[in-house]
Amino acid sequence: MPAESAIIRIEAVEKRYQLGDEVEVRALRGVDLEVSAGSYLAIMGPSGSGKSTLLNLLGCLDRPSAGRYFLGGEDVSQMPDDALSEARGRKIGFIFQSYNLIAQLTVIENIQVPLLYQGKDLRAYHDHCLKLAELVGLGDRLHHRPNQLSGGQQQRVAVARSLVNDPLMILADEPTGNLDSKTGQEVLDLIDRLNQGGKTIILVTHDDRVASRAHRIIHMKDGLIDREVVMRPPPGRTPTSAN
Repeated sequence: MPAESAIIRIEAVEKRYQLGDEVEVRALRGVDLEVSAGSYLAIMGPSGSGKSTLLNLLGCLDRPSAGRYFLGGEDVSQMPDDALSEARGRKIGFIFQSYNLIAQLTVIENIQVPLLYQGKDLRAYHDHCLKLAELVGLGDRLHHRPNQLSGGQQQRVAVARSLVNDPLMILADEPTGNLDSKTGQEVLDLIDRLNQGGKTIILVTHDDRVASRAHRIIHMKDGLIDREVVMRPPPGRTPTSAN
């Protein structure tokens, strides 16, 4: 790993899918990517560009057909399912377009869900979860269920949930896709503040205005990174050294 320890490093990553007996689809065709700690990266690309496949690999929801993926210095490329799931729970926080909250659970219980998957004692993390609820502006909604919240409030719960295990990075997949422009702006402002506090953010979007908040934008095309735009360096980095 380089001295500026990369949160993510993927090397010559390919992903192939078999359709029927003879047709092979190459969704990724040898992608190289590094993301440094504290960065804010946006991934863009049309349907079929490999953007969703790359997202699934970065989120440890799938494995590459070839190449290597280092997440926090750990090679997760060919981990068995149990180990990959455990690494995903420890190292990645997810924010989804559709919130993915559990309808029967309250705000505080939804925030706690990743702790349950990790087998942690909820009592030991009670104050931590309360602070996260307050961080996203829901300290007065702890016992509300998702159907009692607005879309923006539900996404704030998702943001708090993504932070509960103090992951290496937050992976946000179209986090404002189901929100009106004002509410979307508020959620993006919250994500900006997380990055300013040192959290690494990887955001997938089709919206240029959303992507412009990032330090760096990569555009996918035909299974490759077609081009890259450096908007501004991460805090403490010079433009020439920005990843």
